[in-house]
Amino acid sequence: MYLNLRPILGREPIGALDMNQHAPWSLWHSMGTMTQTLCPAVEAPAATLTPTITPELLRRFDVAGPRYTSYPTADRFVEAFTAEDYAQAARQRAEGATVGGRPALSLYVHIPFCESVCYYCACNKVVTRDHGRATAYLDALEQEMALHVALLGAGQSVSQLHLGGGTPTFLSDEELDRLLGALRSNFRIAPGAEMSIEVDPRTVSRERLAHLAKLGFNRLSFGVQDFDEDVQRAVHRIQPYESVKALVEAAREIGFESINVDLIYGLPKQNPESFARTVAQVNALRPDRIALYAYAHLPQRFKPQRRIATADLPPPDHRVGMLSEAMASFQREGYVYIGMDHFALPDDALAVAKRQGRLHRNFQGYSTQPDCDLVALGVSAIGHIGATYSQNAKTLPEYYDALAQGQLPIARGLALTRDDLIRRAVIMALMCQGRLEFESIELAHLISMRDYFKDELAQMQTLAEQGLVEIEPGAIQVTRMGWYFVRAVAMVFDRHLQADRVRERFSRII
Repeated sequence: MYLNLRPILGREPIGALDMNQHAPWSLWHSMGTMTQTLCPAVEAPAATLTPTITPELLRRFDVAGPRYTSYPTADRFVEAFTAEDYAQAARQRAEGATVGGRPALSLYVHIPFCESVCYYCACNKVVTRDHGRATAYLDALEQEMALHVALLGAGQSVSQLHLGGGTPTFLSDEELDRLLGALRSNFRIAPGAEMSIEVDPRTVSRERLAHLAKLGFNRLSFGVQDFDEDVQRAVHRIQPYESVKALVEAAREIGFESINVDLIYGLPKQNPESFARTVAQVNALRPDRIALYAYAHLPQRFKPQRRIATADLPPPDHRVGMLSEAMASFQREGYVYIGMDHFALPDDALAVAKRQGRLHRNFQGYSTQPDCDLVALGVSAIGHIGATYSQNAKTLPEYYDALAQGQLPIARGLALTRDDLIRRAVIMALMCQGRLEFESIELAHLISMRDYFKDELAQMQTLAEQGLVEIEPGAIQVTRMGWYFVRAVAMVFDRHLQADRVRERFSRII
């Protein structure tokens, strides 16, 4: 499972928790020039951790902070933003299409159901073994699609589709058929579109994977977290390595374009030796991409985590060791460090995009796709149209009730200010390209970087002294070492974070 945007929206293991919930695949099409004028990508790190990236440095930056799958982050959404505000943005998009054509959409569908609870999870989920509940949910999704289409216009082109959860593979083959049929009836899935789905290995077989491919899915993400049996028992998620290995091999034979594996470090019963074995097993699987998340233990916010004994959690030194050794191991095996928690094989589209300076960032993390508006469907799902974010109701009763009244189930959101847009452009430049060119921001937003960000640029001097950035006359370049701590660099420009300093809401940087 991914972030729920999570607590909020829907995907990312709590290891990756921050308040940017629901994780659809898309960035921002209509929010300005953002990444369009960004500079070349930062040079790829060496095959292993640089000698200067010491455990001491990792500890120094072991602080909580946003993952910046959006800016502002989803914890800043307000209930004053309503379905009518979303409708206005959608109508503006539809009216603009008559002038400049219709840019492609991204779709995210949140399937909240899980048959059993994973104790680490911070996703928006409904734990049930009653598969009959899926029928009512599919009815609601179809109603929601119709409301969006009424605003946006029929036949909107879609370049990205992602099913997250919860457990999307909770749905049967027939139910997935129905869902994909409804999506294709309401939207036009473009040829070559990225179609991805999160897969719980315990819920699929080779035959099910073949059916997913038949439906058009070309990317899979397997939630592994850890292969150690003691750790799996401690988090209530038993899935032997052999079964996952068989599924990965089957997915390759079937022809999926990309296979991702999610891991979490910092789980109960983990230690550097046991996690090293898991990392070695993942290397043996040779997935196209690896996501390595940090577990954030927040039992006061997420009830399932109360079943995890704090005494079973690895100490800080072990967490740092697991991260350091895992990063080094993946890179020794030829994986490219994309940034933050993402690794990819050199010929994977994500690694190619990094080399070519085409990385983007969205609610799912790093992406090769350019910015586009996002329609988010399902309970707690987060989307954006134009310069707005919106999030659906977070409980099924609230979600169903709004639709029963013929209303979009939007419970909160945000209309971005000019300052938000400027800072978003700066943060995404740093997070995606590792370089901030002053001129591109100044031309796009008609500001003086040195005046507008006087305090922030002063703080950059400290990061420069620590070796994380290099300050040039008209740019900030993230160093090879700084790329491992890019969240800390981006946080300097987060006005909301600098204002309140309340960090407990976020996962730790490492």
